[in-house]
Amino acid sequence: MTAGLVEHWLESGRLELPLPASGRTAERWQRLARLAEDNIVAARIAESHVDAVAILHELGGKPPDPGQLWGVWAAEAPDTALTATDADGAFTLNGTKVWCAGAGFCTHALVTARLEDGTQGLFAVTVTDPAVKALPSTWWNAGMAGSDTRPVQFTNAQAVAVGDPGAYLNRPGFWHGAIGVAACWLGGARRVADPLYRCAASRSADAYSLAHLGAVDAALAASDAMLAEAAAQVDADPFDRSGTAQLLARRVRTVVEHAVDEAITRTGRALGPGPLCQDGRHAQRVADLSIYIRQSHAERDLAELGQLAGRQAMRAP
Repeated sequence: MTAGLVEHWLESGRLELPLPASGRTAERWQRLARLAEDNIVAARIAESHVDAVAILHELGGKPPDPGQLWGVWAAEAPDTALTATDADGAFTLNGTKVWCAGAGFCTHALVTARLEDGTQGLFAVTVTDPAVKALPSTWWNAGMAGSDTRPVQFTNAQAVAVGDPGAYLNRPGFWHGAIGVAACWLGGARRVADPLYRCAASRSADAYSLAHLGAVDAALAASDAMLAEAAAQVDADPFDRSGTAQLLARRVRTVVEHAVDEAITRTGRALGPGPLCQDGRHAQRVADLSIYIRQSHAERDLAELGQLAGRQAMRAP
């Protein structure tokens, strides 16, 4: 279902979004949120594709051809490695990449790999190349199972370098993309909270349900406001001359993560097990969003935010 839905979005033009920092960043994030309202798993794959489009634009890569579905596979683990070997500008990749979403249905991907000097490079690969092999799934959770996230093995796979070594991480667009993920989280949170909104509109709503909805509604509204303000800042400072792109992204993601936690927890506390046990679509959304939000690194991200905020306060007049 996920692959078919994303393919439909691709063919119908729903994934043709304004580029980040192009003056229409708010529209981009609003449309990502709406995709997640439709389907959280498909939106996670779609967000990766539109992020790849933006990365290729920012780093001077060749734009995707029509009908191609791109992933961004940049996760790293201490027990696996992907290396890139340069032979007069022709790169080959060897090793294993973990956490590759859409491993079985993406046509292309941007992947990070280590160069011989230890620096990190970004490379475009054709996933349908026989030298690129998705390994058997080790995914046991029902949440995000449709994302087909698997390890992928590369054996002398041909690759094209995208940008200079280190450019993938050292660009403002990395943090703009991080906010795009948060926009998808927010869309998912809205849908998870739907049963609570419907309950509050009914005559059977009690004070406890209304209190839970009040907390959820405030958190969702705060996230909307934060995304709108962030979009305005990104469009006003597309090259991050202020040096605040990371601080902004971490603030947005923290606010949205709180809204997600509120939506999942308070909807469950207010309505009990009924929707989770008897509404298959709601149960799947909760499962999907519970996994998706773990792209946040929780207290580690809060510690990074605190450090950045402290430095910013020290620089303030």
